[in-house]
Amino acid sequence: MPFRIVPDETTIPFMRFARWGFPASVVAMVASLVLFFVIGLNLGIDFRGGTLIEVQSQSGAVDIGAVRQTLQPLELGDFEVQGFGSGNEAIIRIATQPGGDEAQQAAVQKVQNALGFDAYNYRRVEVVGPRVSGELAETGTIAVLVTLVGVLLYIWFRFEWQFAIGAIASLLHDVILTIGFFTITQIEFNLSSIAAILTIVGYSLNDTVVIFDRVREMLRKFKQTPIRGIIDLSVNQTLSRTLLTSLTTLIALAALFFFGGAVIRSFTAAMIWGVFIGTYSTVFIAAPMLIFFNLRPEKVAAPDAAKKPAAS
Repeated sequence: MPFRIVPDETTIPFMRFARWGFPASVVAMVASLVLFFVIGLNLGIDFRGGTLIEVQSQSGAVDIGAVRQTLQPLELGDFEVQGFGSGNEAIIRIATQPGGDEAQQAAVQKVQNALGFDAYNYRRVEVVGPRVSGELAETGTIAVLVTLVGVLLYIWFRFEWQFAIGAIASLLHDVILTIGFFTITQIEFNLSSIAAILTIVGYSLNDTVVIFDRVREMLRKFKQTPIRGIIDLSVNQTLSRTLLTSLTTLIALAALFFFGGAVIRSFTAAMIWGVFIGTYSTVFIAAPMLIFFNLRPEKVAAPDAAKKPAAS
């Protein structure tokens, strides 16, 4: 007997739960935006400029306090020292130095000379100027907006406009709650975080299209059934596929999160969060939009309707 996560022919009333899930999601989105403007993101070196140095102690755990005391007399301006990983690793962030790239490189040299090459290995050094960081922030925002517009057009042409509105509402929900996740956790927001948001959009869209395709199929098959019942039927029929996809994705992401190192940790953390909210938003945000905008079976064209010649 094959292993099954969910039994066959489930009859879970998802749209009944959506009555509470949808308002809760709106509240969560508003809270995320408020926190974003009040607290803000923990912007990484990609977006605020400066220098990032990743060090690894060769003699046990890093003494964060001792590192700070060593760097304090160097007159580097604002800097941060943060431990991570197994305890013998730390990240040093230095604010943008006046004097351009040469001053940034000189600051790196000061840190290395102060800490020494015998006590620490310097695993990574990144230097980003303020102009480049501004351009990265702008292009990252444009990438997300262009993706959302492209999704709107794709769903509109493939299905009906009600489906397009539902998909965009779901993706906006995912993007806003992911920003809220970064704001609350204060995980460093960098270019890999933008990549994570775009990947979450793609993951959520794939899940949404699968369910929308089943909804369209059921609308053609059961034209007298209320749209609420059609959606419940469609979600239940695709539930096993949805959960299997989410579970296998989470297993891979968990391995990357725990063993992939600090460089991709913000990406994998966001993706783990995105798998949950992407699956949730497909059922409780995208699907209820079809009810809200009064989708009817007669509005869904038959598969070959466009190919049949008009009667003369």
